[in-house]
Amino acid sequence: MGTEWNLKNPYLTTISEKDVLNGPGATKETRHVSILLGDSGLTYRAGDAIGIIPENPKDIVEKLIELLGFNPSQEVESHSGKVTLYNALKKDYEIHRLNKKFVKALPGLLSDDSGSLIEIQLVKSERNNVTKNTSDSWELSTDGDLPANYPIQSKNNPSAKAEIITKDNDAIEDYIWSRDYIDALQDFPSLNFDTPEDFLSQLDKIKGRLYSIASSPDAHPGEVQLTIAIVRYNHHNRDRAGLCTGYLADDVEVGKTKFGVYMSPTKSFLLPDDGSTNIIMVGPGTGIAPFRAFIEQREIDKSTGKNWLFFGDQHEATEYYYKSQIKGWLDNGVLHDFTTAWSRDQAEKIYVQNRMLEHGKEIWEWINDGAYFYVCGDKNYMAKDVHAALIQICSEYGGMNSDEATEYVTQTLMKEEKRYLRDVY
Repeated sequence: MGTEWNLKNPYLTTISEKDVLNGPGATKETRHVSILLGDSGLTYRAGDAIGIIPENPKDIVEKLIELLGFNPSQEVESHSGKVTLYNALKKDYEIHRLNKKFVKALPGLLSDDSGSLIEIQLVKSERNNVTKNTSDSWELSTDGDLPANYPIQSKNNPSAKAEIITKDNDAIEDYIWSRDYIDALQDFPSLNFDTPEDFLSQLDKIKGRLYSIASSPDAHPGEVQLTIAIVRYNHHNRDRAGLCTGYLADDVEVGKTKFGVYMSPTKSFLLPDDGSTNIIMVGPGTGIAPFRAFIEQREIDKSTGKNWLFFGDQHEATEYYYKSQIKGWLDNGVLHDFTTAWSRDQAEKIYVQNRMLEHGKEIWEWINDGAYFYVCGDKNYMAKDVHAALIQICSEYGGMNSDEATEYVTQTLMKEEKRYLRDVY
């Protein structure tokens, strides 16, 4: 399996393609990426994932070094050894998003600004109403109430700002969300590091990102194919991208750029050993990836079990990924059924779980007859809704009450028989 290659010792390779899968006018950017395995000896099964080690964007690295005030060519001691500061920030550390360690340390990292800031505190006030010839006064005391709108801290005090940001875990998470180290250095110009290593010590090591493989090793020998949603957004007046997806889309050149990869075998998200077993697959969006691999493998193996795929996204015209291949499978019978949910192609939003409920009786018949049920994709919303729909189907058509159906799905199918398998993220 090429086990010598791992996160700490990845195989360096290139890509042979990174085609956009979306139709004209799409608001999303989804790419089909092919990674070459060369002489690595790396092997995989349909259902496995691959790890990719990204690099940080050149412009982000350069801007960060500029704000820090160091020389990019300066040699530093990184966890990878002695390298230039530029290469350390490009390849060795996570700089695309702040970490908790850094934010928690903010109050102590700020340099002493006492020489440049004057803090004014209100200690006594007196008001005279000339028209009514009345007056009132207030004086600061240790036990007295403060007047309305009393300025506890000046808004320009960085120490006060840091204290507010780090007051509790929610405040820390709120600040971290959508911010990187450039944002922090711009928010706190008095942040000062004596050496590059002082700054690097606050950072996390760069980590690999895992992606479900969208190809069968027998259908595409010598390569791994992926279906990747490129993450792009704008926060705090800066355009940004997901670290690894942006790297693949913007920085990795076909046939040229080398980057590190390693395999991440699945423990259970695999096809049934018996090829005559029916399978139901629910994979909206890029969740289609492992199911493309499954169907390719079942076609090559000449498996007799039926394959039913539930797929959906926003629009059929722009997000119908692998359309010609799916139509070919439908024509030759490899794909028994293909049920779609295009959420924005009509007034009412329709999702894969809605389509499941519409086909509830047939889904129950398949499961009751021994079919495997697979889900891949978003764990926060889609997977939960699909799970609930499956329980409802088992209750409605399996003659069970809600508790019995829940027990059947979560215990019998998932844990005992291992016929309900999920790859969610």
